[in-house]
Amino acid sequence: MFSQSVHAKAIELIKVSIEMTTAAGSGHPTSAASLAHLTTALMYGHMRHDPANPGHRASDRLVLSEGHAVPIVYAAAADLGIRIGKDPNNLRPMTREDAMQLRAIDSEVDGHPNPVEGFPFFDAATGSLGQGLSIAAGLAGAARLDGLDKRIFCIIGDGESREGQIWEAMEFIVDHKLSAVCPIFNCNAYAQSDKVSPLQSAAGTVAKLKALGVEVCEIDGHDPDQIREALNNHAQFALEENAGAFAIVAKTVKGWGAVSMQGHGHHGAPIKKDDFEKTFAELDATGKEHNAEWHEGELEIQPILTPEPEAHMVTQAPSFSDAMKQFGQEAVLEKGKWATRRAYGVALRAIGHANPNVVALDADVKNSTFAIDFFKDPDLTERYFECRIAEQNMVSTAAGLSAGGKIPFASTFAKFVTRAYDQVEMAINSGANFKIVGSHAGVSLAADGPSQMSLPDIAWFRAFSQVKLPDGRPAMYLLQPACAYAAYALTLAMAEHDGPAYMRTLRPDLEFLYDDKTKFTLGGHEVLTEGKDLLILASGYMVHEANKALDALETAGIDATLVDLYSLPFDHAAIADLAAENNNNVLTLEDNYTSGFGSAVADALAERDTPFRLRQMFVRKVPKSGRTPDEVMHYLGLHADDIIRTATTMMETASN
Repeated sequence: MFSQSVHAKAIELIKVSIEMTTAAGSGHPTSAASLAHLTTALMYGHMRHDPANPGHRASDRLVLSEGHAVPIVYAAAADLGIRIGKDPNNLRPMTREDAMQLRAIDSEVDGHPNPVEGFPFFDAATGSLGQGLSIAAGLAGAARLDGLDKRIFCIIGDGESREGQIWEAMEFIVDHKLSAVCPIFNCNAYAQSDKVSPLQSAAGTVAKLKALGVEVCEIDGHDPDQIREALNNHAQFALEENAGAFAIVAKTVKGWGAVSMQGHGHHGAPIKKDDFEKTFAELDATGKEHNAEWHEGELEIQPILTPEPEAHMVTQAPSFSDAMKQFGQEAVLEKGKWATRRAYGVALRAIGHANPNVVALDADVKNSTFAIDFFKDPDLTERYFECRIAEQNMVSTAAGLSAGGKIPFASTFAKFVTRAYDQVEMAINSGANFKIVGSHAGVSLAADGPSQMSLPDIAWFRAFSQVKLPDGRPAMYLLQPACAYAAYALTLAMAEHDGPAYMRTLRPDLEFLYDDKTKFTLGGHEVLTEGKDLLILASGYMVHEANKALDALETAGIDATLVDLYSLPFDHAAIADLAAENNNNVLTLEDNYTSGFGSAVADALAERDTPFRLRQMFVRKVPKSGRTPDEVMHYLGLHADDIIRTATTMMETASN
């Protein structure tokens, strides 16, 4: 009767999926049909979850990496009355009418999974293929830290398994023995435009998994008894001490149950309403072949037995000076200069002690980013996740850790963050509270040359600094501290902020510009000198180049205001006021490609009707390696000498 009930419910859900996608005018009913039995077995009988509390922290979780197949999950959610809603404090049971609003602009039932739009059963936005397994790994890592025995099921399409990130995540799961993750590969043999490669077949996938040392169950994904046995096998496997990794490879049929939906050419194609009768008749005939009949009580949602974890107590992190003394770095304070990357390491360690929810991830460069300070602390090492050279997996894992209630700080060279831009964007879309720290930023890296320098990253992250999240917060804060005090304070500020942030840190030791009394805020800036002729706005390393130029400018009769513009977004009105105080003569300095801080300043000044004169200094040609930062600054026309010439020319032009 179990098998009969699963078949009956699967066919019912397929029909609803067809109706939903036809009502929407778009969607993927054939992909949904391939997952009908797996979805039914999970959501109606195996997973421990509460439809009335879909975000319960101790519940088993389902990550649909194959996000386009989501109508089958929506159909089940409507049938089970899983709660949805834009207001997390006022959720309501999902209905069939809600399902028919698939992809509508005001619907919680988005085209691909997205918790931010009001569907908290999911933990992250998926649909950009290849990312879901990393998210599942992060959820499992968070659950382990909280002592929860929840399991995380991740459904992966065979076509998307060509994405390298899937195997980055699989290796991460093996490395960290995250046995709570149950990857389910949906091998229906068809991608979008063609059949999948033989390497993505069920046999090919099994071979690759076994080569990684993964225990694999290969099943017929439409056989209820085989599905149940495989899921029960994973449940037992996850209980074993030091268990490694487990996966299910399910052979399925795209468009199962209706021959007219099967084969090539049906991906993303809703069924025409005129074809409903024929298609549903085929499904009913398939049901008869399998003796499909719903038997009440054969499928029951498993209860959640573990309570939600209690909130951790958070304490105040010490000041930079106190932290340096606490961690044996007093001599640095006397020296008066230090690299911002090293200050980040101290800050990460300090907030790790102050806030038990803080976790750290790094991509095999922890000794350069100084995330190693967190890793080496015996009280914190359990909360460190080594991701190896796999930045895409690292960012999506951070999103999963955030969904599990943690505050992840993910670090690597800023240049290598570019490999994970898609993953960053999807994490933002998910509403994740994650922080990224890119070390060795900009051209002051010098000797290693342009292959290691991050140069377009400011422009990319700046785009998100101009976008609002649904609750009105900036989608991303971009931070570039100019000295160790600022780097330490801004790391603490990132930890306190509920939302995404990206901070650039530098390799060279830089002179201290501030002390513990200086207050740094996301969105803030710091006025270092006050003048009346020229407003110089700089960030990061360029603040120091500007400082070198000030005396010569004063000698030339130019009274300059120097501002450390360490944050995007910033206070547009305040910067425009400073420009007005300096006759609207503005010079911006940055050691990256265009469309960064200078462009943001131009936008801010353009909001006022007052004319302004703006000159932007940035990296205008592909750099090369140099033995010192000074040498590279000269080569790129960004040295203090170049600032003096540019400022002098500006003021001569302004006086004519």
